[in-house]
Amino acid sequence: MSFWLEFLPIMIYILLIIILIIGIILGVKTINLLTKAEKVIEDVNDKIQTLNGFFHIIDYTTDKISMATDKVIGKITSLFNKMLFSKKKKKIERDEKNEQKRNG
Repeated sequence: MSFWLEFLPIMIYILLIIILIIGIILGVKTINLLTKAEKVIEDVNDKIQTLNGFFHIIDYTTDKISMATDKVIGKITSLFNKMLFSKKKKKIERDEKNEQKRNG
């Protein structure tokens, strides 16, 4: 019985020391992994910043093209509306004149 009382605490201490060493090794590897990931993220961020100007130029160009096409379409629709409504007005005026001739 005294053997077990002396042997078990020693085994527990040895196992705790092994677990502590494994924990330290995993902690160091995790720190190294996070450092590498941070470098990769910084590299990607730098590359994105260099492309930011290019995307700004594309955005500006598409805005100008959109504004120009909106103006052209607006003018075309206004001309189309004028043609449509002028024909309707002329037709209404002709109908009124014909009705006035019949009545009087």
